[in-house]
Amino acid sequence: MSAPHPPKVAGIDSAVPTAPHTAAPTPPAPGTEPSPDPHPAVRNAPAPHAPAPGTVLQDRLAGWVSDLTTLHELTERLSRTNALEPALQELLRAGAALVGARRGLVVLEPGDGLGPRTTLGLGLGRADLGHIETVPQGSLPYDTGQGAEVVHPDLLTEDGLDPRHREVAARLGYAASYALPLASDCAGRLGAAAWLYDEPAEPHERQRHLAGLYVRHATEHLARLLEVDRTRARMATLTEELLPSRLPRVAGVQLAARHRSGPRGGGDWYDALPLPDAALGLSVGSVTGSGPSAVAAMGRLRASLRAYAVMEGEDPVAVLSDLELLLRLTEPARSATALFAYCEPALRKVTLAGAGHSPPLLIGERRTEFAETSVSAPLGMLACWEAPSVEVQAEAGDTVLLYTDGLLHRTGDPMDRAFTRLHAAAAGIPRALRHDPGAVADHVLRTVLPDGLDTADSEEDVVLLAARFD
Repeated sequence: MSAPHPPKVAGIDSAVPTAPHTAAPTPPAPGTEPSPDPHPAVRNAPAPHAPAPGTVLQDRLAGWVSDLTTLHELTERLSRTNALEPALQELLRAGAALVGARRGLVVLEPGDGLGPRTTLGLGLGRADLGHIETVPQGSLPYDTGQGAEVVHPDLLTEDGLDPRHREVAARLGYAASYALPLASDCAGRLGAAAWLYDEPAEPHERQRHLAGLYVRHATEHLARLLEVDRTRARMATLTEELLPSRLPRVAGVQLAARHRSGPRGGGDWYDALPLPDAALGLSVGSVTGSGPSAVAAMGRLRASLRAYAVMEGEDPVAVLSDLELLLRLTEPARSATALFAYCEPALRKVTLAGAGHSPPLLIGERRTEFAETSVSAPLGMLACWEAPSVEVQAEAGDTVLLYTDGLLHRTGDPMDRAFTRLHAAAAGIPRALRHDPGAVADHVLRTVLPDGLDTADSEEDVVLLAARFD
């Protein structure tokens, strides 16, 4: 008789139909009388079904194919995740299917102590996870400190179980648990995953084998995502540290800035610094490239621009000319766009110059228009850069919006349509928001980049710097 197949988890149906194998009786030879049967009861009993040659092997091969197909499909789904939280959720769902459970939880707690630390549940709310975390350390359902699986087939009758664990299990309605460590020689210890059963139960040997193979693969995938996540966090921290931690307070003008960085870190910056004679210098710019080298180059360029602005900020062309010379001598393989504005809040006058940069937007009660800056090449593209500056006269309540090209590029539209979208977003700012430069920047960001495009992973950084004149 063929061994029954376990229930199908994923993949192909491994059931293989087999024909009954009952041997037919041998007829007596012609002309002979059948001899009396000394054991009629045995003779009349049903004959056992003996398996035909090769049936057992065929059955085992079918089971192996089903297992391989199941693991292939589950690991394929896992490999398509590109962030920690979706990968952990996929691990929980696949593991629950493999061990025949309905609920579970995964605890990410890297052994190197560098984080991040998180707990996610399948079929468990935050309150449920909080109850489980009240179980003393060493008695938790996911405590795999010895690096091996932990099985609790019947929590209500198990001897030596911590009373708090039994109380939490009864409160949440699970009667058994099965846990596996998330650990490997290469990745080290990342945490553990546990699955909960509503009734006393435990996975059989085949389920444990499949779950162990899957969790070992998942651990390596999680280790890669963890490293990516840490790298992104470090790059974001580095970028933010190189940008102003706070904007200055200058009489006659209110400031607000918004910055969105790509996953690898980019070279976009903004700056605002008080200058002599109650003036204010504003700048935005972008260095070519991405990653740590671009972030470092951005920091050097921004720091240099601050020095030039203090020395000769009233002449934006001279500031950018000095910056271009520095870039050409120290960063010959890079180019950059930049815009510097010398603001005199008491006069509401802005003198600005741009190098390959998009023109600022002037937003007022009766007008929404781009400043007429001259067309010029980016810094580092010509042997000597110079372009005339322009003056913008603002009115009380006007906001000057400076931005980087990433705002336009993230739309995915051609540049002319992207500029049109930006102009329409600025013109449509509700009157109630116009007194707050932060609200102005937020409205423009949400309108130009709807549906989460402002927070989605992109190679393009986005910078907005808004200055509202009183």
